[in-house]
Amino acid sequence: MAVFRIGGDLEVRRLGFGAMRLRTEPGPDRKASLAVARRAVELGITLIDTAHMYGWGANEELLAEALHPYPDGVLVTTKVGIVRDDSGEWTTDARPAALRGQVEQALRRLRVERIELLQLHRLDPATPLAEQLGALRDLRTEGKVGRIGLSEVTVDELARAREVVDIASVQNRYNLLERHHEPVLAACEAAGIAFLPWATVAWGNAGATADIAAVAAETGATPTQVALAWLLGHSPVVLPIPGTTRIGHLEENLAAEQLRLTADQRARLDRLAGDRPA
Repeated sequence: MAVFRIGGDLEVRRLGFGAMRLRTEPGPDRKASLAVARRAVELGITLIDTAHMYGWGANEELLAEALHPYPDGVLVTTKVGIVRDDSGEWTTDARPAALRGQVEQALRRLRVERIELLQLHRLDPATPLAEQLGALRDLRTEGKVGRIGLSEVTVDELARAREVVDIASVQNRYNLLERHHEPVLAACEAAGIAFLPWATVAWGNAGATADIAAVAAETGATPTQVALAWLLGHSPVVLPIPGTTRIGHLEENLAAEQLRLTADQRARLDRLAGDRPA
């Protein structure tokens, strides 16, 4: 089982779980979501990703119901900085007071006194970067946050953020077929920063590519497993967080850790992304 130390000290299993898709409304779907979250921990997953935006706090509450008190070593990371506007659409709000309020809500919903990894869901163009990250730095100083991460940032934004505060993680959209954030991943690898790709299997479209399907047939794996195995082998700082609402898919995803791609298979997969920088 491959592990990574976020921030240099917080050890997690590299293949994690993204909770965004879990259903939170009362009924059978919620019961199934609780079962998936619990099964993830039973199978040894230690990195679980959620956000204020996922159900506007309902996803955080679901995870607390499923897992609290959290087993030793389990990290539930959440994201703040996105709110609903008057029309019900989401928008960024990373003003210090707004961030502090969302963190306080997250602490209550997750039933913890400290969020070990808190990520800024999006940079807010209306708020100076130093104010956004300064607010998170203050929360860290107060002991309410352990480590700070970012989401959907460029290389330049990451560099400017690191001038304000230590950055432990970056969460950008990235997968075998979408690699326009390759320079960000390279910057993270150089700095030892965890890179948490979301949309890890291109929203399930990995099997639509003939080359991926061919590698899957050669290895006896599924296209999803091939896509995840490629991510795990592509860089040691990559921590994929695939999500699912089914225990069977969860177990399938974890089996990707055991898939070993040959040099030829990896080279063929490396050539797939047309938007990958030269």
